[in-house]
Amino acid sequence: MTTIKLDSITFRLKEHQDFQWLKKYGKAFWCVDATGSGCVCIGMEDAGKKYFCKIAGVNTIEGEVTPKESVNFLKAAVPLYHELEHPNLIQIVEEYPYRQFYIVVFQWADGECLFDHWNFDQYKKDTALKSPKERFRELPVAKKMAAADVLFSFLQKVNRKGYTAVDFYDGSIMYDFQADRVTICDIDLFRKAPVVNDMGTDWYGTKRLKAPEEYRKGSIIDEQTNIFTLGALLFEFFGSYTADEIKQRYAQNRFVPCSRSQWQLNGESYQAAVKAVQADRDKRYRTFEEFYKEWNRSFH
Repeated sequence: MTTIKLDSITFRLKEHQDFQWLKKYGKAFWCVDATGSGCVCIGMEDAGKKYFCKIAGVNTIEGEVTPKESVNFLKAAVPLYHELEHPNLIQIVEEYPYRQFYIVVFQWADGECLFDHWNFDQYKKDTALKSPKERFRELPVAKKMAAADVLFSFLQKVNRKGYTAVDFYDGSIMYDFQADRVTICDIDLFRKAPVVNDMGTDWYGTKRLKAPEEYRKGSIIDEQTNIFTLGALLFEFFGSYTADEIKQRYAQNRFVPCSRSQWQLNGESYQAAVKAVQADRDKRYRTFEEFYKEWNRSFH
């Protein structure tokens, strides 16, 4: 492992690389190096303009793919950001190959990731520190409802465009606590339907939120899967779990709704969310439109 310094930031890679070429975007002020995607993410600022630079092919310390695979994944993801353009999805400024890398430069979006795993060690060391996830849970219900509406809107568009939201979870979502704005920041693994789980239990996604078909090789991953994903995220927004309950999800490869007593909203909305996360896909909503109507109806 080597540590690389660029302006005011330092980050770790498995081998040394020169990043001085990034200076054309100004000065580096932020970085995330602990990604499974094999990309390093660097914030750059030039004359008041900020950019989010995602660089594949750099051999990151926690990369779950090879540098060459990370390049292929990122290159394939670029059309998704154009095809699924949405007011709350980060926007691409430019993309290009450079040396063995592939670079995608996005407009900077203020906010904090709702599953910032690269900071978990800090929270363990200083229990007074609150993660963005904890702070989001403490927001007034109305603000979280507005955030949920953004997810409904985005995933409805994803479905209408014929895509499946692969590996979409709270780590794909940022929240700006000053402006109360949601930004969707990572859709790199979304795929055009029809999609089949060709990896079995290793299918992309966190065990905290995955649908049953995302563990079964040969299963169809489709609109009903997207509905399950959103239902599970609603339980993250409005439910609460003990640490042991979360561990059980990992141990059993199974998402479980929180109890009604741990649900922040009314009973009708609880039942609406429960239907979305049924293990039997035939018992879920048939469409996002149906889910959204039932969700809204539960408050009136």
